[in-house]
Amino acid sequence: MDAGIGGAVAEIVGRELRALGARGQVLCVTHLPQVACQAHHHLRVTKLTDGRTTRTTLTELTGNDRVEELARMLGGIEVTAKAREHARDMLAAMQAPTRAAAGAARRPPAARGR
Repeated sequence: MDAGIGGAVAEIVGRELRALGARGQVLCVTHLPQVACQAHHHLRVTKLTDGRTTRTTLTELTGNDRVEELARMLGGIEVTAKAREHARDMLAAMQAPTRAAAGAARRPPAARGR
């Protein structure tokens, strides 16, 4: 669903998935932090193999573990303080409605989109 997108488009897809999740169950596998930060529940999937057998585990992430996972998704191999800060900012922005969205909701329909 989110192949070939990133940035602002990924954030919009994440918002739409979040809205769908408010009405029903949505399960989405993503490597995009812009999508993952929008989730009501964030799960990390880990796959381990010994060459013959593969085991998959799911771990629900909350609090600092969620920040760390988003920072890892943002930053790659080395998770930096900047990546952690960005992850916290993404989660905070997701939880608070944006001023633009709040303003659009207050304007009459004819005034929206101008």
